[in-house]
Amino acid sequence: MSPGPAATGSEPFCSRWWLGALVLATALVFASCSAHRAQIVPVGKTQRGVASWYGPTFHGKATASGEIFDTYRMTAAHKTLPFGALVEVKNLENGKTVRVRINDRGPFVRGRVIDLTYAAAEEIGMLADGTAKVELTVLPFGTLAPDDPVLAGLPRFTVQVGAFGDSGRARALAEELRARYPETVVSDDGAWHRVQVGQFTDRSVADALCDELQKLGFAALIVVLR
Repeated sequence: MSPGPAATGSEPFCSRWWLGALVLATALVFASCSAHRAQIVPVGKTQRGVASWYGPTFHGKATASGEIFDTYRMTAAHKTLPFGALVEVKNLENGKTVRVRINDRGPFVRGRVIDLTYAAAEEIGMLADGTAKVELTVLPFGTLAPDDPVLAGLPRFTVQVGAFGDSGRARALAEELRARYPETVVSDDGAWHRVQVGQFTDRSVADALCDELQKLGFAALIVVLR
C-alpha cells in the first residue's frame, strides 16, 4: 500500500528535525571546545577604574583559582583576566605602583576593576581610603626576577616552541608566533635562544596552550621555570 499524504508529508519534517539536532549538537561541541581553549594573557592591555582591597575576612580561604588567599602576598582579584596574569597597578592619585598576580575573581561592585590584598594596597597607599583611582597594565612575566615577591612559593610554566643556537632563527619564529600569541618571548642564556609562549602558575592552562600549538604543527613542550 502506498503511503498516504500525511505519511509522505512527514518525511521533510523528520529530515529537518534531524538536521536541526545535528546542527545543535555540533554547536555544543564547538562551544565546549571554545570554553576549554587556553586563556592567553593579554600583555600590554590597560584599564582604568577604581581599586579596592580585601583582607582579614578572606585570609586562609580558597580563592576562585583554588589557591589559598594570603592577604600579605602580592595578589589580586579581577573579573576577567586569566589566573596567573601579572598586572602593574598604578595609583593615579599619588603615582605609586605595585605588581600583583591575579588569583581570584572580583570585585563585584560596579565601577571597581580590581581587588588588592592588604599588602598590595599598602604598597600604593590606599589602605586608609579603602579605594583609589588606578590604571592597570598587564605585563609579561619576563619582567620579573625569579625572587620577586609576586612569585613567592609558586611554580611557573611556559610553553617552549623551539631552542636555537642561531638567534636570528629564534627571532624569526618569535615574530611569526606573535601575530597570534603576542606574549611570545625569546629567552637567551648566551648559548641557546629559546622561543617561549606565556608564563603560567596554572599547569592546566599551560597544557591547553601546548596542545593548541602542537595541533598547529609546532613541536611545543612544557618547561618549568626556576
